Amino acid sequence: MPAEQQKNAEHFLNLIRKSRRGKFKVYIGMSAGVGKTFRMLQEAQTLLRNGVDIKIGYIETHNRKETHDLLEGLPVIPRRKLFYKGKELDEFDLQAVLNLHPEVVIVDELAHSNIEGSKNEKRWQDVMDILDAGINVISAVNIQHIESLHADVKEITGVDVAERIPDNVLQQADEVVNIDLTADELVTRLKEGKIYTPDKIELSLKNFFQSEKILQLRELALREVASQVVRKIETELPQNTNYKAERFMACISSNHEIARKVIRKTARLSSYYNSKWVLLYVQTPSEEGDKISLAAQRHLINNFKLATELGAEVIRVKNSNIAKGIFEMAEQKKVTTICIGKPHLNLLSIILSTAVFNQLLNKLSAADIDIVILS
Repeated sequence: MPAEQQKNAEHFLNLIRKSRRGKFKVYIGMSAGVGKTFRMLQEAQTLLRNGVDIKIGYIETHNRKETHDLLEGLPVIPRRKLFYKGKELDEFDLQAVLNLHPEVVIVDELAHSNIEGSKNEKRWQDVMDILDAGINVISAVNIQHIESLHADVKEITGVDVAERIPDNVLQQADEVVNIDLTADELVTRLKEGKIYTPDKIELSLKNFFQSEKILQLRELALREVASQVVRKIETELPQNTNYKAERFMACISSNHEIARKVIRKTARLSSYYNSKWVLLYVQTPSEEGDKISLAAQRHLINNFKLATELGAEVIRVKNSNIAKGIFEMAEQKKVTTICIGKPHLNLLSIILSTAVFNQLLNKLSAADIDIVILS
């Protein structure tokens, strides 16, 4: 089959799959306690009253009375029992949902890590299986569980959030709804015992639930939902024929910490513009496998994995001239913006000392390619 016919056939197949796939709605919030689960259950009650076949696949009420009361009358799929490290644990029953095949299922705690031995490592992967089966899903997640925001959240809260979801999971949502509260409203809910038990309130007020931290997380949540709206507009509205699609390329070295920052920030940019992006590592002769440490090699592999999880195409090329390698790949991949880390390349000194890099800047300008220095 000619390449053009193959491309057309694949496009049509993708349209068919998309039409068969379930719809995906996500409630997002700046922290625990804003009311995501409450809103999901309210919606479930409304759908049930309207004759929709809806079931509760997994919900976590955290023993909040007002939330727990909303479960009354809703059909709940029993959790499966698993023994792990000598303890009996409850877990979401993916197979039961697939077997029952309801019209809509609620699956809370999207970033949850499944118990060892489960079909999937993460609950968001369970949700993808459910959507692929043609079942509509309503779920919820906190802003701190989004992968590319990990460093920002850690800086704001001092907490290293272990359970995270790749950005492209949220990008697949048909609808993203932000559950917003002011800092004062959230703190009031905490003091009234509507978020945590009384023994945890005082400690929470001294740590996570401080007004300045809440405000910063709230801003992240609002920005995230705004970017989802922009993405939806750009995806669904007709595009100008002269429109040039954004395509970002993150350039990294074997420097571990700087590379991770460049990867996450580039992922955020591509997410905002709903664009494809590339991770490029130009390996010079001095960075051959036998010339860099095992730790550096391990960091590179981990960074490649992170970029892949965030939706990048990972490219590794060998070239004794980094600038030349970057430009050649930027042209090949039709890149519009190149992203590099500020400490990664001392731009001024390279411009002054390296004619090739100066040539690169001239070529980028002529090719209408932007270069962004990320702090």
